[in-house]
Amino acid sequence: MKYNNIVKGKFLERPNRFISYCEIDNNIEKVHVKNTGKCKELLIPNSVVYLEESDNPNRKTKYSLISVQKNDRLINMDSQVPNKVVYEGLKNNKIVLPELDEEIIYIKPEKTYENSRFDIYLETENKKAFIEVKGVTLEDNDIVMFPDAKTERGVKHINELIKASNDGYLSYIIFVVQMSDIKYFTPNDKMHKELGDALRIAKKNGVNILAYDCNVTTDTIEIKDEVKVVL
Repeated sequence: MKYNNIVKGKFLERPNRFISYCEIDNNIEKVHVKNTGKCKELLIPNSVVYLEESDNPNRKTKYSLISVQKNDRLINMDSQVPNKVVYEGLKNNKIVLPELDEEIIYIKPEKTYENSRFDIYLETENKKAFIEVKGVTLEDNDIVMFPDAKTERGVKHINELIKASNDGYLSYIIFVVQMSDIKYFTPNDKMHKELGDALRIAKKNGVNILAYDCNVTTDTIEIKDEVKVVL
């Protein structure tokens, strides 16, 4: 996954979840934030950020905030990119799905099942699978967690995956860690224990729970390695 027209800036403030103000070439610009999570540990005043400049003259904001420098680590915080990264990872065999021991012959983004729309649907000759993708940007001492805010929608998706698993589909949750060199992934029970409990129940019901970190540069992000999941 590659971005175009990346520029370096300095984060100033975020008046709401969609908008921030950044300094770019000594000018203060209104910037679109491509992540509705809190991201308080990332968007700290004067942090170095990287933004994608749009060539669409009709956009209300000229720039979108893509990544932020946190100490020595560059973290991608674009919440729209994890699905694309997983899709690419499946296509180029960087992501290996347990129980899926046949060649993928059909894959498509987004498919409705019951009351949820899962991020990826795929088929082999004999199997059908749903994948739900979650982006992870919250890190503390090289341990990454999800979520950084309560997400009832996330709990709903997990419960629907349990039903799909019980109905004979292969079911997967893939946590895309939007950074590299981390120790392990774990649910953020302090923030939303209900989601952590749902993940633990899902695992007992046959849902595969995976996490992959990413190689992140100022203008690219791609799947790197599978990382340990601690539930």
